[in-house]
Amino acid sequence: MKNAVIVTGGKQYRVSEGDVIFVEKLEGEAGTSLKFDKVLAVVDGEKATFGKPYVEGASVTANLVKTGKSKKIRVYKMKPKKGYRRTQGHRQPYTKVQIESINV
Repeated sequence: MKNAVIVTGGKQYRVSEGDVIFVEKLEGEAGTSLKFDKVLAVVDGEKATFGKPYVEGASVTANLVKTGKSKKIRVYKMKPKKGYRRTQGHRQPYTKVQIESINV
């Protein structure tokens, strides 16, 4: 079972083949193939390869499943005794990705 640590959207994700992950929004239509080149580490059974900072020649291919927005969160600001109240909503965009293969 191969595992890899990839970087996308300023975050690190540990993935293996067949995983479905939610990452920061990426451009593309559903069904598009994606390639992640920023691979920090690859673990294949007992053999582990770590990059400085990235593993050379390693990549992770994935299939873009869909893009969407997460549930709404409420941002509420208030200053006591001043009559200041503000409510704002936010929905973070995401991309649902299925990992196809890990190439070393």
